[in-house]
Amino acid sequence: MVYRLAILGATGLVGQTMRSILEEKDLPLELSLFASENSAGKTVSFKGKELTIQELTEDALREGKFDYVLSALDGSLAAKFCPVAAEAGSVVIDNSSHFRMEEGIPLVVPEINPEDAQGAEGIIANPNCSTIQSVVALKPVEDLFHIKRIVFTTFQAVSGSGVQGIADLERGIKGEPPKMYPHPIAFNCLPHIDDFLDTGYTKEEMKMVNESRKIFHRPDLAVTATAVRVPVKGAHAISINVTCEKPVDIDRLREAYEAMDGVVLEDDVKNAVYPLQIEAEGKDDVFVGRIRKDESMENSLNLWCVADNTRKGAALNAIQILEKHMENRR
Repeated sequence: MVYRLAILGATGLVGQTMRSILEEKDLPLELSLFASENSAGKTVSFKGKELTIQELTEDALREGKFDYVLSALDGSLAAKFCPVAAEAGSVVIDNSSHFRMEEGIPLVVPEINPEDAQGAEGIIANPNCSTIQSVVALKPVEDLFHIKRIVFTTFQAVSGSGVQGIADLERGIKGEPPKMYPHPIAFNCLPHIDDFLDTGYTKEEMKMVNESRKIFHRPDLAVTATAVRVPVKGAHAISINVTCEKPVDIDRLREAYEAMDGVVLEDDVKNAVYPLQIEAEGKDDVFVGRIRKDESMENSLNLWCVADNTRKGAALNAIQILEKHMENRR
């Protein structure tokens, strides 16, 4: 059976990456691409064929009779168009933050909770980029030692802000002022991602808190986060401190990572082997290293994880959800 698939926001950074990953895979799909009126009529190559980008309208989603829709739209556009596609009978996998915390909408990372997407109809939410790689790294910790508290500190690449974030970094390197960020990002770190809330946290930080709880089905899990934008083009790095209910065994944890699909263990500090953002860019795996006991707190450990935020942190995770859903249908 060939499934009809549409990508919404196909010309943006995540939409382009979705198309690129689908081109690498052998999935039974008939692809349609949608974007704004400005991009409509342009053509792109896909598996040796030229596809014409169509203008995204509500009528196009209703008339297309798509089995699946991958949404790479921002929150306001996703809020407008995703429900239309769902009402028309499509299974919609949305990368925006708009639907993630809605009751009844699954929030899925296939390595953690694939069962939440099984048989799901309507909208399935794709988590925040930093949340995705973090929960993948934390899955063996939860399984082995049962997590009690998590402290996230992120070091997020400018590609997380899309093409304008990359452009601001390039401007700064040339000595030009930023146009997107409130301060220069070149040769600088900004402890400011998304809007600040009255609590002093940013929306990005609270995404990590709330999404981790939902994905692990642990609504009372103690989580805190500090999100930092760093002058790196692609791939996020995250320092994770975890306190567990049970005593931690680092050797058992390393064995679990070595056996886990989608994770690469890089943890040989004597030879300066640990995950690097520059080496993770363009790759699909989550890289984990710098694993060590936290000697200041009982049953605690530290680890460092790195992943390409545009691939595993967005486009790839959505496509992995798609693959799981298609497998269940077949």
